[in-house]
Amino acid sequence: MFNVTRLLDVEPGELDRVRADLRALAEHSGALRWVIGPTDPGSRNGGDIVVHLRFAEEPFWRSVESRFAAALDDAAITRVNGATYRGGPTRTGRTGTVYRTLLLKVQPETPSQTVARFEAELKSMADYVSTICAWQLSTVSEATGTTAWTHVFEQEFTDVAGLVGPYLMHPIHWAVVDRWFDPETTDVIVRERVCHSFCTTDRGVLQP
Repeated sequence: MFNVTRLLDVEPGELDRVRADLRALAEHSGALRWVIGPTDPGSRNGGDIVVHLRFAEEPFWRSVESRFAAALDDAAITRVNGATYRGGPTRTGRTGTVYRTLLLKVQPETPSQTVARFEAELKSMADYVSTICAWQLSTVSEATGTTAWTHVFEQEFTDVAGLVGPYLMHPIHWAVVDRWFDPETTDVIVRERVCHSFCTTDRGVLQP
C-alpha cells in the first residue's frame, strides 16, 4: 500500500470550509481508505486537520497529487507537516474509533542496529497495550514540512481514553520507549520535535 499523511494548521474560522474541500477531493481520489478529521484536544504539534489517504499503489496517488497540492496551497492553511510512505497495517481484529499518527525524525548519525532496536521496541507496544486495534510503523519516502521526518508510527485505538490512558501511561511507553525521545538519556535518537496527532473517525482507517 502507498500512504499519504498531512497535518494542517488552519486559520480560525476556516476549518469547516477547508475540511469540506479536502473531503470532496478524498471521496474521488481512488483511495482505499481515508480520513479528513479535525484533530482532537491533546494532539501536540499535530495541526488542526488530519489528512490520511491509503492507496493500493503509488500511481493512484500520483494521479491526484496535483489536485491535493492545489488545495493545500489555500491561504487559510498556514503550515503543513506530513509524509508519504509504503506499507500495510497489522490488525487485531477489532475496529477502532480513533486514528493516531506520530511523525518523527531519527538522527541521521544513528547506527543502523540502534535504529533496528528502536523500531522493534515501537512495534512491541501492541503486545502490551490492549486498546490498540491496528498499527503500522513505516519509513518515510518523502517528507513534507520543516523537519525531514524518517518514520511514521500509526495506530487505531478503541477510543480516546484508550490512547491517553492505557497507551501513553503504560510502563512500556514511559519506561522503555520514551528513552529514545528523552534528551536527558544517553539513548536519545529523536531530538527534534515530533508531530503527535489524532482524530476521531467513524471508519476503520487501518482496516481492510
